[in-house]
Amino acid sequence: MKNPNLSKSSFVKPSLVKLSEESIQARAIDILNIFRLTLSIVLIVSYLYVGSKNWIDKENSQLFFYCATAYLIFSIAILLLNGLALTKRWLIQPPQITIDIMFIVMLMHAAGGMQSGLGLLLIVTIVTASLVSNGRLALFYAALASIGLLLEQSYQIVQSDLATSSYTQPVMLSLSCFATAWLAYSLANRMQRSEALASERGVDLENLAQVNALITQEMQDGVIVVDAELNIRHHNLQAESLLALPTESTGNLTLNNNVPSIAEVFNHWLKGDDIGQKLIVSLGSRELKLRFKPTSELRSAGAVIFIQDWSQIQSSAQQAKLAALGRLTANIAHEIRNPLSAISHANQLLQEEENLNPPSVRMLQIIADNIQRIDQIIKDVLELNRRDRTHQEKFELNEFLANFYTEFCAVEKISISHFQLEPCKLKHTIAFDQRHLTQILWNLCKNGWDHSQKQIASVNLSCVEVGKNSLSIEINDDGAGVAELDRARLFEPFFTTKNTGNGLGLYISRELAEANGASLQYRALTQGSAFVIHLKKA
Repeated sequence: MKNPNLSKSSFVKPSLVKLSEESIQARAIDILNIFRLTLSIVLIVSYLYVGSKNWIDKENSQLFFYCATAYLIFSIAILLLNGLALTKRWLIQPPQITIDIMFIVMLMHAAGGMQSGLGLLLIVTIVTASLVSNGRLALFYAALASIGLLLEQSYQIVQSDLATSSYTQPVMLSLSCFATAWLAYSLANRMQRSEALASERGVDLENLAQVNALITQEMQDGVIVVDAELNIRHHNLQAESLLALPTESTGNLTLNNNVPSIAEVFNHWLKGDDIGQKLIVSLGSRELKLRFKPTSELRSAGAVIFIQDWSQIQSSAQQAKLAALGRLTANIAHEIRNPLSAISHANQLLQEEENLNPPSVRMLQIIADNIQRIDQIIKDVLELNRRDRTHQEKFELNEFLANFYTEFCAVEKISISHFQLEPCKLKHTIAFDQRHLTQILWNLCKNGWDHSQKQIASVNLSCVEVGKNSLSIEINDDGAGVAELDRARLFEPFFTTKNTGNGLGLYISRELAEANGASLQYRALTQGSAFVIHLKKA
């Protein structure tokens, strides 16, 4: 889903009343045009087959036919003008309605006056005309129809010498026209209010959807919405980045095809396994923290999955700790090294004395060993202050691993048959601080060799391509592995399972890896242990 471009103009409401009026007018105009055409055709057919013999005066039969034919031509002409803009169509409606009333009155006169019953057609015309004008001209049309009816009845009274009591029927029909006009006016107003309210609610919902989309896109957490079939119905840009989802896809995105590791956890959650409610999974070089929220009471209907970059959260926490630790360790290191240098110097002077008995020599050697150990701890702690002083440069990984492998075997005096190298199948370039990567690999390989069985292929250094943009460097050994209870504390500072270690090697290795945008993880093997460095291609 793309990031929506929302501005102030996106939330300006249009003229809702105008829109509702136009929609009512359009429907009413269509109804009136169809009614006019149908009526004219029915009148012509009635005249040709039944009208001239039954209910049409013989004297006015030709007039009736000519009026009906003219009305049909008028109806067709109006339909041809129906393609005009709605504003122009509305402007020509009053003349059209006036002509409609005139035609109906003339047809009623040609058919024999009020006794023909055609005057009732005026009510239908007034109703549709009132809807066209949204009730504003309803009483005007009723007045025109009443005038036409009274004039027609007056002509009949004068022509046929009828009694004045014959005005009763046209007067009642005129009152019906006014009542119908008033009801149409009320109905039009109610329809306007209803459509205006519906349009306003629609605009509010659309604005709310745009705001929600904008908030979702700006969230630091990834958000994906999954339905019952594990189809990804919606996702924001952060989820697209964290899960490496395709930006353009013709088919549907699914959890099973695009992120199977999350799909597996989601299936456990669907079965009621709440352990997956807050779970950390590994995806490439990232650790992702998942949180599931059902979209309804039933979990099977789908869920919203919130995704946090757990590696980034840990990195931020580590930055805060290291900022305080850096200031503290720098001061402590300088304060310790001054008396430590004096102790070391005094110990060397004592060792140079002659006639020292064996117990004294042993005690002085213990002092020298511990001085060296404390000095190494100080060096390791000070190295933490340099994690942010990275000097990343691009270099070819296989060549670097080959040089490191040769140097490590020579310095540690390890046979190449006991420590084997498996380079990447293809040449890949990475951006990393070479000094930091050397220290990380040295710590891990030294740790693996110390815990291995020191036989052929006891330690293995390999490079594996992971996806299109990621690589992993693995250091495997055939040792006893790490106890399950100790794995959670494996990267804690000063935690070690060796008698001579200070517990900073793995901690420093992980910190230096994260300083270069990589990550370091431990993976238990059936026989031994594996440390994996996840890094990106340049």
